[in-house]
Amino acid sequence: LSDPALLEFEYMRWIAMLVESRFERDSRLRVLHLGGGACTMARYFAAVYPDARQVVVEIDGRLAELVRHWFDLPRAPLLRIRVGEARQVLTSLSDASRDVIVRDVFAYNRTPVALTTLQFTQHARRVLAPGGVYVVNCGDFRDLAVAKREAATIGEVFEHTVIIADPAMLKGRRYGNVVIAGSDLPLGDSPALARDLLGGAVPAQIKLGDQVGKFAAGARVLDDSEATTPPGTKSTGTELHGA
Repeated sequence: LSDPALLEFEYMRWIAMLVESRFERDSRLRVLHLGGGACTMARYFAAVYPDARQVVVEIDGRLAELVRHWFDLPRAPLLRIRVGEARQVLTSLSDASRDVIVRDVFAYNRTPVALTTLQFTQHARRVLAPGGVYVVNCGDFRDLAVAKREAATIGEVFEHTVIIADPAMLKGRRYGNVVIAGSDLPLGDSPALARDLLGGAVPAQIKLGDQVGKFAAGARVLDDSEATTPPGTKSTGTELHGA
């Protein structure tokens, strides 16, 4: 807790590396976190990007209160916690108002379908400023069916898509995390990033361009019609003041 720059989960380190490969540390990043938890990623970015302005969207209001009470979170306007449903909040935001969107939302062991679809991803792109990065944590099983469809969906919306995961996950050997990201500018092509990803406790590979297309080949783009409940279109989120 005394070192917010220490990330225990590998997928969080991969997200951090990817964002840092795009934005210099003196950037005044505008970051939207869909899924708050203990605000681990928000604390990390606050430490690495001291001038960042961040909003964390968390559906569990009681959890948000406890996190604010327990942990040493930056105060507003550096970090705000907004209690609400991720899609409803996203669709309410202004065009080109964020530089980074991190989606890390789970119900049990899967991300709700309404937060994975083409329509949702189009909203994410609308909210991103030019050159912004949309990055998601996708949990999947050995068949990688969900990750392939997410990669196909993000690739349908963004000109440039990357996938980061460890080799065992990419070979379908276990359940785990796949990080997928999209941008309207080239992303993840830094040799330094590839070296950094290989150097972690769980070495990871990054797939770009045609490699992503090959990974997602034959996978259907996710659509709102597959969501079990109609996606919201109006925000009902509330902000925790002092958050």
